[in-house]
Amino acid sequence: MPPRYESSHRAGDHNSSLLGLDIHSPVFFTSAGLITLFVALTLIFPQASNALMVAVRNWCLSSFDSFMMLAANVLFLFCALLIVLPVGKIRLGGSDAKPEFSMLSWFAMLFAAGIGIGLMFFGVGEPLSYYGAAEPPLGVAASEPSAVDVAMGATIYHWGLHAWSIYAITGLSLAYFSFNCRLPLTLRSAFYPLLREHSWRWPGHLIDIFAVLATIFGLATSLGLGAAQVNSGLTMLFGIEDSILTKATIIVLITSVALGSVLRGLDGGIKVLSNINMVMALSLLLFVGIAGHVGAFDAIWSTALAYADNIVILSSWSDRPDEGWMQSWTVFYWAWWVSWTPFVGMFIARVSKGRTIREFLAAVLLIPTLVTIIWFAIFGQNALYQVQNEVGGLAQGMESISTGTFQMLSSLPFSQLTTGLGVILVMIFFITSADSGALVIDGITAGGKTDSPSRQRVFWVLMGGALAASMLYVGGSEALAGLQAGTVAAGIPFTLVLLLMMFSLSRGLGLLGPGAKQPSLPAEP
Repeated sequence: MPPRYESSHRAGDHNSSLLGLDIHSPVFFTSAGLITLFVALTLIFPQASNALMVAVRNWCLSSFDSFMMLAANVLFLFCALLIVLPVGKIRLGGSDAKPEFSMLSWFAMLFAAGIGIGLMFFGVGEPLSYYGAAEPPLGVAASEPSAVDVAMGATIYHWGLHAWSIYAITGLSLAYFSFNCRLPLTLRSAFYPLLREHSWRWPGHLIDIFAVLATIFGLATSLGLGAAQVNSGLTMLFGIEDSILTKATIIVLITSVALGSVLRGLDGGIKVLSNINMVMALSLLLFVGIAGHVGAFDAIWSTALAYADNIVILSSWSDRPDEGWMQSWTVFYWAWWVSWTPFVGMFIARVSKGRTIREFLAAVLLIPTLVTIIWFAIFGQNALYQVQNEVGGLAQGMESISTGTFQMLSSLPFSQLTTGLGVILVMIFFITSADSGALVIDGITAGGKTDSPSRQRVFWVLMGGALAASMLYVGGSEALAGLQAGTVAAGIPFTLVLLLMMFSLSRGLGLLGPGAKQPSLPAEP
């Protein structure tokens, strides 16, 4: 039986009450101070800040490509191992624990918080960016017969099993150590088998601070991408100027709406919006699948096969003919997913009590991968068809990644209606991401408490919006590069934390042999 842990201290035991807040002072003030300082410096020195961020991004991508590729493979293999091992029968929360949410609501919240904005933004833009690129994935040019398959396989590779393994490790670690080992729901708890009581001292503080920084930069990147796509949709619908000022205004307006969702809580806010989003996303997907130029079933089947055919070679990092593509796309994606792990991992941990480890991992890895295959197949293959057959606006080229989806929809019936639906969909994904991110960051900075005053979550919603708006402003015409820079700078070093978390979870589950086990403590609740 895996060992149980219980400490005489908790991160939340050291919380301070200031102005009616319930905060873990070292984590809250250090994190908030560093983020505020970053926003201030980027606004005071915009050109120097942008140049520095882009230089940092490029250096990180080229210097740590092998490390990131190896880390993603290790995490995926570890998740696959846990599914088949006997520990997969352990129920999160104890043998009598029951799931708090239905399977549909559970998946809807996971989908909306984890991949919603990304699917809308990259659903068309990513396959088209690979097809016919100056440096395409695996060096396969558009003129080659396999170009479409490689473009689709590379796209799913970035959104499939490897990506969700990164999320799953964090989510499982947090859920297990919190629900089964009676430790607080915060990142430091996942390291208790390694740090013991130091988890509640500065080593633990640093882990949580790092988690907050990684999370908010990853969240800011997604909010920036969402604002860019909303702006593109509004430009096509109403001729609204596509500019940094417009994007910043969108961030301000949607962040304001997100505050209402925050105040309504998990059941009244995120759950309701996530279910609405699922219905809207499914409606748009069905429409494109029926009205599109490519048969939905054929597109899904060929995309799944392309993913299976290319997953092994895309997972390698030596002797690649597309090293530049690998660094700028794959390594960036892994850093982005890692930066989101505290956010998505803690969120899916909070809503996954009552599931077994095997059920948790199978669902978190396989269901989102299946959804991404279906989504990218229908959106991406229809866009590629339009390019190859010179149909509509995409025949003249994609204006930008943020406009790709709307350009594809413009060549289908009811384009005004579907474009409007797409804009609303991105906006709701925007709201749920800001809301979920604030919920998670507040939990970390409150020492793992889930009942802290709502004004704290309001503060973190505002901080996320301010960071995204400031980075868009500083980036100017290279706003995406600026957004990516913060994500990469935070995500790559946090990958090491994630690998240590995997080792700690192995000890917690008793996988490293009797010598690695901690003394048995109270049985599971």
